[in-house]
Amino acid sequence: MSTTQSLVRRHTVVIVGAGAGGIAVAAKLRRADPRVDVVIVDPAEHHYYQPAWTLVGGGAYAPEATRRSLASCLPAGVAHVAAAVTSFLPDENQIECEDGTRLGYEYLVVAAGIQTNWDAIEGLSEALGKNGVTSNYRYDLAPYTWQLVREFTGGTAVFTQPAGAVKCPGAPQKALYLSADHFRRKGVEAVVQFRSGAASVFGVPFYAEALDKVMDGYSAQKHFSQNLVQVRGAEKVAVFESVINGATVREEVAYDLLHVVPPQSAPDFIRNSELADGAGWLDVDKHTLRHVRHANVFGLGDCTSTPNSKTAAAIKSQAPVLVGNLLQSLRGQSQSASYDGYAACPLTTSRGRVLLAEFTYGGTVSPSFPADPRVPRRFYWWLKRSFMPWFYWNVLLKGRGIPITHKTRTYPVGVASAQR
Repeated sequence: MSTTQSLVRRHTVVIVGAGAGGIAVAAKLRRADPRVDVVIVDPAEHHYYQPAWTLVGGGAYAPEATRRSLASCLPAGVAHVAAAVTSFLPDENQIECEDGTRLGYEYLVVAAGIQTNWDAIEGLSEALGKNGVTSNYRYDLAPYTWQLVREFTGGTAVFTQPAGAVKCPGAPQKALYLSADHFRRKGVEAVVQFRSGAASVFGVPFYAEALDKVMDGYSAQKHFSQNLVQVRGAEKVAVFESVINGATVREEVAYDLLHVVPPQSAPDFIRNSELADGAGWLDVDKHTLRHVRHANVFGLGDCTSTPNSKTAAAIKSQAPVLVGNLLQSLRGQSQSASYDGYAACPLTTSRGRVLLAEFTYGGTVSPSFPADPRVPRRFYWWLKRSFMPWFYWNVLLKGRGIPITHKTRTYPVGVASAQR
């Protein structure tokens, strides 16, 4: 055995990523069988409750309440390697970290989250945090969003969304709704624009129709199939590109407030590995969450190829499926747990009301409550602002049992969304 190989530390289960998915899986594994040797690999010092950053940007949540030390979130008995993973070696059942350290595994769980590509937009990184440019997709910038909204005295407020997958795909428009609601309450004249690389306001038509009405209620101008490609902060100009009749068209838009959501992808160390699919995502079976080519590799969360909306709520359903199938594999049994694609987007349509969009694969409407989910409600605001953070810290990250509450339901066609 070579010197390098002799330094490999081996574990039963190695988990890459200490976000919601990684910690939830580790906690559930320890609860199911405390004898299982589990290690989490992640260089972070803090863990963030990111779903609340939109509320921070709307002045409805304290930023410090979204952050805790990573050490305080890890389950007892789970080792932590504070290092960044640089490559996978699945044929050797190993991963390699940036310092050259290798970890061996019997089973690998990849829960590395999604990568925000700020530099993909020319001039954006230099403009962020000043010149009226902000984003709720960063812990340090969400308070600046609220500062800009609070100090806004009139003009043009532009909210962007890139083409392709993003974490919490409802978040770009949530920022718009909370800002527009504040402008209205304060009597501030504002031209509000939503400029998205997507073809519609939301990927599930059942909810898109209702959200179009919410947008219209704020007189927001909707522009689809165009992407932000440049920010000239000193000039307060945003440049968008769209393709019209096969030709690329650029549009320069002057703004007073610009909320940006950057393009996103799987982390580079996944995209450049043999574990990736053609689009760069961790290539897993959408039901079992097992890698399609390597039987001892599993994945969950935003980094995977599963065609569900990339939300924290998806972890709630994915974690028990993955842990169940992994434990059955450890015991030499066939896998029986199946993920149905559940995801949820609590869309804050105003300060005090939320439209709770829940759905499974194929955009099947699957709410947890019988009330029409297209109607924004005060109860859902309480869920979003109070219950869900508590649930996240005290149930999901603790690996506690979570009952399935969503189910397929049907509702009348054409019911208008209303702020109740």
